[in-house]
Amino acid sequence: MPVMPDHWIRTQAKATGMIDPFVDGMKREGVVSYGLSSYGYDARVADEFKIFTNVDNALVDPKAFSAQSFVDRKQEVCIIPPNSFVLGRTLEYFRVPRDVLVICLGKSTYARCGIIVNVTPLEPEWEGHVTLEFSNTSPLPAKIYANEGACQFLFLKGDSACETSYRDRGGKYMGQRGVTLPKL
Repeated sequence: MPVMPDHWIRTQAKATGMIDPFVDGMKREGVVSYGLSSYGYDARVADEFKIFTNVDNALVDPKAFSAQSFVDRKQEVCIIPPNSFVLGRTLEYFRVPRDVLVICLGKSTYARCGIIVNVTPLEPEWEGHVTLEFSNTSPLPAKIYANEGACQFLFLKGDSACETSYRDRGGKYMGQRGVTLPKL
């Protein structure tokens, strides 16, 4: 399963809309870097955030998740409370080819501040905005900057196309737009 290089990512983004909008090359002047890198794509976080709160004493239950656990904000900078988390989404919309699995890793700039980005793999033929979880592991409030780099996606090409894709299974997060909460 090779990791796909910049020229393959560029071709797929332009020919099939695999990443939209697509930034060809790295943008880094005065921002957390984003765009095409040697073997990946650094995606941006949009300005939509769901900030975890326990004002209503809600229980976190993945089988019956309550939207009351979050407050919604649309802003250029999001403050994550100490030892808490925020949900965001990529600015980019992804369309994964049938013979590709995409892995996401956090940016070192955020990791060095105690901010961890978590995303599950993007399966073959999944598409949508990627919901990002930012965990602030520090005892201090932490900032996330909208429209700047948040994480890097690596594209792993299989030896052949899978038998059953995410689209074939009718996956519950298919075509998601905006920040998407857990579904059962």
